[in-house]
Amino acid sequence: MQTRIWSRALGLAVIVMALHASHVHAQGYVNAFLGNNFGGDAGCQSATPCESPASNLGLAFGRGNVAMFEQEFFYARDFFGKSAAQSTSLITLTSNVLVGPRIGYIRPYGLIGMGFMKTRATLSASQLTSSDTNLHWNLGGGLEISGRHLGVRGDIRQVHALQHVTLPGLPISGLTLDFNRATAGVILRF
Repeated sequence: MQTRIWSRALGLAVIVMALHASHVHAQGYVNAFLGNNFGGDAGCQSATPCESPASNLGLAFGRGNVAMFEQEFFYARDFFGKSAAQSTSLITLTSNVLVGPRIGYIRPYGLIGMGFMKTRATLSASQLTSSDTNLHWNLGGGLEISGRHLGVRGDIRQVHALQHVTLPGLPISGLTLDFNRATAGVILRF
């Protein structure tokens, strides 16, 4: 089933990229962003005292006008909370399709995407480290305010793993990882 999902996602990405190749005025862009994770499984997953995660960062690059194809890298340190007993992180690599018309300096957009998610956790006392890689999808929207080459962009997304996250020996196991993410960043168009 996962192979079928990936085949369809890859086919959709190829079609979108082929459509963009015919547009002479399609713009490329790079978006560097910072944000916060909230809700769902973001935060402390164990009974031991810990601080909830605060931030994430990432980089996205893409091409298009009204319909855009984007490749995004996202990293969240201490995703499952920060404590003396454990260290955690989450990395995603996602292919997104964004749709949004430009209205003057403003572009509202919606997006949907699919990619890989890697979770990692280390117990400090025993140095036991576990990691798990899953498929995930995300859905959201946002707003870009920009001139011809420089602007700002912010969005909110829901991220959902397609399988349970399994980190054996750690209190983080058996989750179908779901969380929300809010980001703001600088976008450079060329």
